[in-house]
Order: sequence, then C-alpha cells, then structure tokens
Amino acid sequence: MARPRSVADKGREYIEPMPATQPQGISTTWRQRLAAALAQRVPSQCAVCHAWPAERICGACVERFTPLVARCRTCAVPVPQGVAQCGHCLRHPPPIDACLAAVDYGYPWADLLAEFKFQGDPGWAAPLAERMRAAPGVPESLAAADWLLPIPLSDERLRERGFNQSLLLARQLDARRTRGDWLLRLRATETQSSLTRAQRLRNLRGAFALEPLAAAQIAGRRVLLVDDVMTTGATLQTAAAVLREAGAARITALVLARTA
Repeated sequence: MARPRSVADKGREYIEPMPATQPQGISTTWRQRLAAALAQRVPSQCAVCHAWPAERICGACVERFTPLVARCRTCAVPVPQGVAQCGHCLRHPPPIDACLAAVDYGYPWADLLAEFKFQGDPGWAAPLAERMRAAPGVPESLAAADWLLPIPLSDERLRERGFNQSLLLARQLDARRTRGDWLLRLRATETQSSLTRAQRLRNLRGAFALEPLAAAQIAGRRVLLVDDVMTTGATLQTAAAVLREAGAARITALVLARTA
C-alpha cells in the first residue's frame, strides 16, 4: 500500500509551507495554549496509523519509523557502520564537538514537524522532544550540558509563527537549564531551502550574537544547541562559532531530524 505523500518527497529537501491563516478574533497565544493543553489531556488518534486511543504518535509507529542509523559524530549525516566521521567533516572540521539527530527528515517526521511549526500546534513539542531524548548519546549529552540554547528565530518569523519551535523543544528537554534569550538573531535571513551550503553560510554571516551579559556564562561551559531540523548544518555551525568565540568548552548540537 502506498504511503501518504510527505513534504519530504520533493527531493528530500527541507521546504517550509506557507503558514496557516488564523481565524479572525482568536489570538495566536490563546490557540497555542489550548492546543498544548488538549494534546496532553485528551485521548486522540495516532497521527500516523490513526490507532485510537493513542498518544500523538503511538509506540508501534515510533519503533517502525525510528531505525538505528550510524551517523557522523560531528554533523549527524548517515554514514556506513563503523565510520566515525564523514569525509566533509574530516576535511573541514566544524566548530561543533558532537552532533546528534533522532530521526531522518522523511515520512512521517517531516509531516509532523509541519503540523508543529506551520499549523500553530505547539502540543507537538512534548512527543517530539521525547524522540530526541531517546536518541543514542542524548541522555549523556543532556546530563553533561550546563546550558541548552535553542536556535532563535527572526522577529518576523516569530510573529508569523507565534512561537519558536526550537525553544519549545529545549524547554521540554530541560526547562531549568534552557536559556532562550542568550543566543540572539540579529537579522532576518533569506529563505535557505534553495541555497547551497556555501550560500547558506554567506547568508548567515553576522546573523547571530550572544547577549553581552550572558557571555560570561558561556566561557568554560558545556553548551547544547537545540534545533528542529538540520540540512547542511550552516545554521548550527554559524551559531556554534559565536559560542566558540565566547569560550565555550564543548558544543553539542541536538536536532530532531537530519536530512540525508
């Protein structure tokens, strides 16, 4: 039986759908809080196999769509078994000490992320963060981290979406150590989906900075950078370079999904 069409079917490239139109008279914040509360309390169908009642994604679907994948230790791209680093990272060492990804960016995760980000459904933060927490190496990295820093959105994108999905994921992983206002996005950048890696790096140049009063908290500390999707790694590496300049002792990137 053919599987449902996924937003990841278009060349497995990360594509951002247009944001859903908000009904007049209903605030984004109110809708987000209601959706999150209902998601935690009301039984529902599994979003993938439609079993009822179930969690948002049932255990059987999690097991089916979360195969163990050997990944490069510094960019999380799939590699052959027994290979520690991909050729690109060996030739061009990134400013990231380790990179962890829970799943490949494909069906059903690409569709669930689209619901989370573009349909105003923050209730997805908890189940998706649980997938991240269960990935190999993540419990140890979480335990070792001094701070969790989510990748920030531009002000324009934040107004459109109503929330930063990376911040919600980080808070689900560990709210106490999450600092959502330390890593700053200084400017909006051109949409990255159609750009090469080199173009993305140029596009992101000067896009991130540290809150000046937070810089002293980064020096000598272990930082976990949190994002939802990693494509070329340009965004995470640009943010990591800022943390490295501030003296971070170790930088680990953690994402839900990694494109192939």
